[in-house]
Amino acid sequence: MKKAVLAETESKVRPDTVLASNTSTIPISELASVLQRPENFCGMHFFNPVHRMPLVEVIRGEKTSDNTIAKVVAWASKMGKTPIVVNDCPGFFVNRVLFPYFAGFSQLLRDGADFRKVDKVMEKQFGWPMGPAYLLDVVGIDTAHHAQAVMAAGFPQRMQKDYRDAIDALFDANRFGQKNGLGFWRYKDDSKGKPKKEEDAAVDSLLADVSQPKRDFSDEDIIARMMIPMVNEVVRCLEEGIIASPAEADMALVYGLGFPPFHGGAFRWLDTIGSAKYLDMAQQYQHLGPLYEVPAGLRDKARHNEAYYPQVEPARPVGALKTA
Repeated sequence: MKKAVLAETESKVRPDTVLASNTSTIPISELASVLQRPENFCGMHFFNPVHRMPLVEVIRGEKTSDNTIAKVVAWASKMGKTPIVVNDCPGFFVNRVLFPYFAGFSQLLRDGADFRKVDKVMEKQFGWPMGPAYLLDVVGIDTAHHAQAVMAAGFPQRMQKDYRDAIDALFDANRFGQKNGLGFWRYKDDSKGKPKKEEDAAVDSLLADVSQPKRDFSDEDIIARMMIPMVNEVVRCLEEGIIASPAEADMALVYGLGFPPFHGGAFRWLDTIGSAKYLDMAQQYQHLGPLYEVPAGLRDKARHNEAYYPQVEPARPVGALKTA
């Protein structure tokens, strides 16, 4: 449908018209395949709620011209948004790194974790504005279910699964999140019409079909199992040239996903831990699968205990400089 709309639109506008798609998962180069002037086409991915989230991903397809990117970046800036230019891949940058985080969540639940505790730990201890269950409900379980399949097709070695997970179970039960009032949580509108989440015991029987018996996980285990897949994928995106720099990656995560600002983003958080300590931590979980395998570039940094950001030496106190 999108290809047909784009092709028809291109046939009715001036040859120098820039076209953009707000798709969140379909590769831009795939959409551009039906266009006569693919150099005039790019992705422009806004984040919900659009009026509150400042980030816009400007996605460069295989044939997108520099002129097109410059025009769209300028337009996004005039709209008061913060544009980040990323190269094309399934999920682009933000969704590509978000779904390994959701996969870590699904594995935790499959291993017997309570989603309520995971939400509480990721909100209260790590600092996310919403825990993963709450976030999935806001995104939409049906939307996440579709995007999960797209990401699995794009990165089968890491994101393909051979089991039903919590997202599948809720989707099959028509629990789509806030949009229909039932997801991991139940939602009712308050006096101002804003949805408020409540517990719903019915969800536990659905999740029991795709999970091991309930068991407790430490806060540290939960944070590690949630964050390692995301951080590893962020590093892969830098190594593959999907994102240009650690600073741009961190800005995209803070402005697009709500990554806790006091952590500064994935690379700042990684530097705070230290690459060597992060590798030690991640290796404790690598038995969980490919999402927990640390990328080669990060392993190399860990061997030398290097950081992603330049380390600024502290200023010398007044009078400490030697004079001839």
